[in-house]
Amino acid sequence: MLIHTQSHALFHRALQLMPGGVNSPARAFGAVGGEPVVIERAAGAWLYDVDGNRYLDYIGSWGPMILGHAHPAVTEAVLRAVRAGTSYGAPTRAENDLAELIIELVPSIDKVRLVNSGTEATMSALRLARGFTGRDVVVKFAGNYHGHVDSLLVAAGSSAATLGVPNSLGVTVGTARDTLVLAYNDVPAVQATFEQHGGRIAAVILEPVVGNMGCVLPTLEFLSTVRHWTQQCGSLLIFDEVMTGFRVALGGAQTLWGITPDLTTLGKIVGGGLPIGAYGGRRDIMDHVLPAGPVFQAGTLSGNPVATAAGIATLTCLKERPPFAQLEALGAQLEHGLRTAAAAAGIPHHTARVGSMMTLFFNRDEVTDWESASRSDTQRYARYFWGMLERGLYLPCSQYEALFISAAHEPADIASTVTAATEVLASLA
Repeated sequence: MLIHTQSHALFHRALQLMPGGVNSPARAFGAVGGEPVVIERAAGAWLYDVDGNRYLDYIGSWGPMILGHAHPAVTEAVLRAVRAGTSYGAPTRAENDLAELIIELVPSIDKVRLVNSGTEATMSALRLARGFTGRDVVVKFAGNYHGHVDSLLVAAGSSAATLGVPNSLGVTVGTARDTLVLAYNDVPAVQATFEQHGGRIAAVILEPVVGNMGCVLPTLEFLSTVRHWTQQCGSLLIFDEVMTGFRVALGGAQTLWGITPDLTTLGKIVGGGLPIGAYGGRRDIMDHVLPAGPVFQAGTLSGNPVATAAGIATLTCLKERPPFAQLEALGAQLEHGLRTAAAAAGIPHHTARVGSMMTLFFNRDEVTDWESASRSDTQRYARYFWGMLERGLYLPCSQYEALFISAAHEPADIASTVTAATEVLASLA
């Protein structure tokens, strides 16, 4: 039985200081019950809490720690940058270097703008799409989460779905009115929507692999249909690769599916674990951003020298020593082990995975959209989560979040995880 005395005390202190005791709802354990553990440090594939407990980490700060925690190349780059000053509010060589790496590695990007978060990237991309096309309407898909942008907090996933609050208070009717929400993977709905509203649609935004209603894969027909209709009607296609960019493949999910969007939003791995985001795309579109064009977007800390240093180090490691074959093997090992364990326990389940990103759904049906995902047994997942945590495995604290494997994980780590899962799942049968 793990002891969480210090975590308990710190969390109760946090409740007096921060709403819900956290700075992001996804950390609150609201979907699994109980109190979150408080982390003190991390190294490689491991987390250590304030009570001295050690956990094999399958969150990786919700995706960016693809190389593992405190990777030497990233740590050294950050230390060098910090010694030179933490912020200038002026151009730097590092901004050029990171931009060049992103443009080299992501097929759809001719020019890029660095920002401070994934939310800021999607917000800015939508404004740019509206400014470029002169249209107002945006299409999104239920269960796809694009940050806490007002116009996109409509049938959103992630913490909104986790907490059972599909729309946030404070989002006005007027703001949401220009957003059309469709079911993910619904090809006829895409066609019908464009046939009716095509001339009004500025952009379609989607996750090319969903991570915020659990890991949900697109069909190629779905992505191809969206690409066809956006081109046919003069709308822009935005791939939100904040989670998938450099995670599922070096060039993102767009390289896996062979679909080239007009704009791509990035985050997570681009900063190697530090706060950063980016959006980029076709040159003619990006040249509409101020000061080259009339679409306003700015940020004092955009291109921050410490964050760009971490991003350059991370992307350089991924480019020079790609870990994707290793991650695919580890992901396949974990998926096979979890499926076998769930089947042996007689528990209805479905697994979805792309490389090092996956979800074990407690759901007898294949999960293809938010409606099917929402039929998952979240109470059983909560018991599974706590059983695994007690055995030193740190999983997403919601059925509706994907887990992530890092290059610091070893086959023996996966094997021990499967052994623990076999015990826990048998107890839940």
